[in-house]
Amino acid sequence: MIDMPGAVLVESIDESSRDQPEPTHTAAGVRGVAAHYGDPMREQRQLDTEVGLVDRSHRGVVTVSGAERISWLHTLTTQHLAGLGRWQGTELLVLSPHGRVEQHAMVAEDGDTVWLDTEPGATAGLLTYLEKMRFFSQVDPRDVTAEHALLSLVGPKTAEAVALLDVPPLAEPDVVGVPGPKFRSGELPIRPTARYDVQPLPQGGWARRGPLGVDLLVPRHAMDQLVTRLCDNGVLPAGLWAYEAVRVAARRARVGVDTDHRTIPAEVDLIAPAVHLDKGCYRGQETVARVHNMGRPPRRMVLLHLDGVSTDQLPVAGSPVTLDGRTVGFVGTAVLHHELGQVALAVVKRSVPDDAALRVGDSAAAIDPS
Repeated sequence: MIDMPGAVLVESIDESSRDQPEPTHTAAGVRGVAAHYGDPMREQRQLDTEVGLVDRSHRGVVTVSGAERISWLHTLTTQHLAGLGRWQGTELLVLSPHGRVEQHAMVAEDGDTVWLDTEPGATAGLLTYLEKMRFFSQVDPRDVTAEHALLSLVGPKTAEAVALLDVPPLAEPDVVGVPGPKFRSGELPIRPTARYDVQPLPQGGWARRGPLGVDLLVPRHAMDQLVTRLCDNGVLPAGLWAYEAVRVAARRARVGVDTDHRTIPAEVDLIAPAVHLDKGCYRGQETVARVHNMGRPPRRMVLLHLDGVSTDQLPVAGSPVTLDGRTVGFVGTAVLHHELGQVALAVVKRSVPDDAALRVGDSAAAIDPS
């Protein structure tokens, strides 16, 4: 946790929040993260116009070492990891046999180890799956959350903040476009569909450019030193509420919050960053290929504008979205955005038109068509 004046922990506001460390991590000394530092709206504006440091140290961190780590992960996940080079990052999914999203992880490879950071509450599931699939492979998956913490720099001045850490400039994300249905084999490059630049940090760990900013993976014993260096140079902390508002505005899904047990990658825009559509067999591939070739996933993710919702009564994840009294979807993350107002990500049936008069509970909801 970034221990700064005014910090309000997530669990002090919502004891049932998913944004708490897993019990095993708490027992190992991992502390909670701040929802805000006293002024959530100011912190949001800070992330939109300047740069802020967000404590995301509640995320799980799994390492995979061993000579066969990359080829092994390549066969188990949706990403083309065989083309992942040293000091490169990407993201991947683990799917069910029916192609439904079970796990999502951000990735960094440092030449000796593949680092996977994932949602709080998902670490044990990811590690269990990897351990079950080891067989005779030369790999060693481990949960290292108690030793390493993830922080994120977000905002238009992120590059200047990264330079304070003596890290070379990081290249912008390189994401391959999604091909049309029934594309020719060989049309996609033989590489991860998303490539994120990664550079080592002098104090250990690494910096990775990602979709919303730069993630910093640091040893927990070095965390306070890094935070102090940034804060002393004017990079102020921003809470998780501000980060989530930025993420929702960017329409980036969070697995386990903006998804349910039936979600497939195409429904929540996870194909481009996390799924290579022309790689060898992996669990759930048949569903991914069939839906892509048909071009019509059964549902889609939208941004909803909520009307008549008080700032302290935003709908919880899983709340039904209805049309004429019929349930047509569910709400994922709902936030109070400093410009957009009360908004939420939601997954709705593809047949729901953009101008539908939707409702979430007693409140009116409208799809943002942009």
